[in-house]
Amino acid sequence: MRVVALAAAAVVAFAAGVWAGSSSGQTAGHDWPRFGFDASRSSSFPYPTGLKVAALQRQQVQLPGTADSSAIYLQAVTIGSSAHDAFFLTTTYGITVAVDASSGQILWTWKPPGYSSWAGSAQITTATPVADPSRDWIYAASPDGMIQKLAVADGHAAWRVSITKLPSREKIAASLNYAGGRVIATTGGYIGDAPPYQGHVATISPDGTLLHVWNSLCSDQTGLIDPHSCRSSDSAIWGRAGAVVLPGSGDLLVATGNGPWNGTTDWGDAVLRLAPDASRMLGNYTPTNTQELNQNDTDIGSTSPVYLTPTLIAQGGKDGKIRLLSLARLGGTSPHQGGELQVVSTPSGSDLFTAPAVWRSGGRTWLFAADNGGTQAWLLRNGKLRSVWKNGTGGTSPVVAGGLLWVYDPGGGLNVYVANTGKLVRTLDCGGGHWNSPIVADGRVALPEGNANDHATSGVLDIWR
Repeated sequence: MRVVALAAAAVVAFAAGVWAGSSSGQTAGHDWPRFGFDASRSSSFPYPTGLKVAALQRQQVQLPGTADSSAIYLQAVTIGSSAHDAFFLTTTYGITVAVDASSGQILWTWKPPGYSSWAGSAQITTATPVADPSRDWIYAASPDGMIQKLAVADGHAAWRVSITKLPSREKIAASLNYAGGRVIATTGGYIGDAPPYQGHVATISPDGTLLHVWNSLCSDQTGLIDPHSCRSSDSAIWGRAGAVVLPGSGDLLVATGNGPWNGTTDWGDAVLRLAPDASRMLGNYTPTNTQELNQNDTDIGSTSPVYLTPTLIAQGGKDGKIRLLSLARLGGTSPHQGGELQVVSTPSGSDLFTAPAVWRSGGRTWLFAADNGGTQAWLLRNGKLRSVWKNGTGGTSPVVAGGLLWVYDPGGGLNVYVANTGKLVRTLDCGGGHWNSPIVADGRVALPEGNANDHATSGVLDIWR
């Protein structure tokens, strides 16, 4: 009985937020180098966090713009002439900043050429940058359709590469990724679906060479195309996670938004498996009601594919559904319609605009998702998603760290739950936002506030320590 009582006490203490992931509060340094932490976008931090949740205190850092995305984090990198733990963020108008994670001091600021021509307008980016494996560089997007390689040491740009011929129509909304020695970026459109634009996937080498472009409309055309030259429009690749990299093969998974689908050259409202360099399509899936989805603007590409196991992925959408899919059935270039293994509702049955998190713990695989009206946890059991808990509090893209689920409510507040029970540990006070999401690493939590659609040229980064 004493053992049971001690175990129960430990659960209570953990749920009360004593320590997240560490009994001593000490943790070695680990980076959070991209949106979703890893290339497969699990949004799960596998190391001790060193956080005492009940003792966290907030610092607000003023930014030269709104970061409607998330930060990335590199520990002990040289900036200037000294070592810093640093957060890096890109604002909606393309200013990228380095922020000292210990003091909140802005260490450097990079502003894209032409900034004044679009600042305050509807031409924006909501992409999270990605770090180069060398940790000497980061890659960031800007509203002029460019990807730039910026030095961690001082923020200078080594090169800039365009991934669209019409940046006023084609938006870099999704977060950047890096795998196989390549930067991976995607394009979409703007609010209102103003044609012409096409979703495409671009890969770039570290030396700034545009390697391949795969177009989800007019896919028989290679390289960057003039959007006016394609007979079809839309099919944005705009889910928060952008391109998801499959472990092992390095293949890319993307999901497209509303747009025409013909199973040969037009791939709207589809899940697509591409070669690691985006040179060709390897597989595809679209629901049987793809024409209805297109007509009703209920994109399945409102969220990116979710890697669960080597054989299973999940795909949400604006129709309030999450589909469990077999990776094997996505194989081949012939069109694949239907064949879902399971379909479940999103937490509140509403649009899913966020990137779910995947947590692997004790030999079990968990899926967490939040929509505008709720947050929910599922366990993958015998090839099916089984609901474990849910609540009526909405959120953006959740992350798992230290056995806790961190979910930002865009109405204000960062909710911290015990991941396997849903018990609320604490709500951290903060302002409202849009698609912003937190990261948790090295005894710190970082969360930008604000909504890109407010077109503000200032913003806030919240840091809790």
